Amino acid sequence: MGYKPQLKIPATYMRGGTSKGVFFKLDDLPEAARVAGPARDALLLRVIGSPDPYGKQIDGMGGATSSTSKTVILSKSAKADHDVDYLFGQVSIDKPFVDWSGNCGNLTAAVGAFAISHGLVDRSLIPENGLATVRIWQANIEKTIVACIPMSNGEAQEIGDFELDGVTFPAAEVQVEFLNPSDGEGSMFPTGHLLDDLEVPGMGTFKATLINAGIPTVFVNAEDIGYVGTELQDAINNDEEALARFELIRAHAALRMGLIKTIGEAEQRQHTPKIAFVAKPTSYTSSSGKEVNAEDIDILVRALSMGKLHHAMMGTAAVAIGTAAAIPGTLVNLAAGGEERTTVRFGHPSGTLRVGAEAECVNGEWCAKKAVMSRSARILMEGWVRVPSE
Repeated sequence: MGYKPQLKIPATYMRGGTSKGVFFKLDDLPEAARVAGPARDALLLRVIGSPDPYGKQIDGMGGATSSTSKTVILSKSAKADHDVDYLFGQVSIDKPFVDWSGNCGNLTAAVGAFAISHGLVDRSLIPENGLATVRIWQANIEKTIVACIPMSNGEAQEIGDFELDGVTFPAAEVQVEFLNPSDGEGSMFPTGHLLDDLEVPGMGTFKATLINAGIPTVFVNAEDIGYVGTELQDAINNDEEALARFELIRAHAALRMGLIKTIGEAEQRQHTPKIAFVAKPTSYTSSSGKEVNAEDIDILVRALSMGKLHHAMMGTAAVAIGTAAAIPGTLVNLAAGGEERTTVRFGHPSGTLRVGAEAECVNGEWCAKKAVMSRSARILMEGWVRVPSE
């Protein structure tokens, strides 16, 4: 039988923060994939190389980790006072689904540069040199993000001396500001409490902070689940029983947060919520061999993404960390010393990250005003991605 030639779709492969993904302009996608639905999901799964029972994504653009199994669709913004609409799809590695339930904070750092270079931002708003302010509408969570893109001779500058733990080479600094980052329409603390007793059948009851900021996240104390907070990936990702326990905690937290109606639904919602564990500062050696001294950090944080311990820290989880740290009484704030703060520097497996956040209590309810962090981004390859036409 005959076979049709592969589809040839314009695409750009970019690093943003400590993640990589395939970026598309909405209008460049096949017509059926320009709207949400099975056709779009099927296309992105094939682009990335999922589902792959071998867990390697050899026949696609994915890198077989949650940080590298990502897709982005961008278009001129339909929203007033915004430049670009940003839609993020987290592609499952071994299952046939794309999770649209949250944002990728790391890839957000690459959105501005892509939008500028692909004509999605009004040229009159872009300086020849200096900083270009790109207002991004994050369509997954319906929030505004502002990215400050360094410009050089009319083009987005990618090379610089800014170093980001978890990324080998320096690049230009991109400041990203998440405005009103509480995720979703409800309370930032969906249970109504800064601190909850989270009951997990078969495991016990844990103190937890359940927060919607940047991305829905459940925080637990490291010592309550048998860890110290300095663990690297191998200590957890090679332990199937440990991963199953984390997933059980995450699923019950999702239920308490109202993100799912039954525990079984958690399997189809891997991207959110995230689960993280925190501890007071302790010196440790990062995955690169860099020494992280206790006096240089405020708190230790380890977070899991798509069922595995992240090699650094997800950008949206960093927003949750910064916001929770700014609110007295949360587990994050208590582990960081329990004082009021507008910035926090935390230790993660690859090193450290500083994030600023502002929160306020209005009529007895906390809300996040903004969170700010610095990332970097770079085009790795551009041209076309090819997928079988079926």
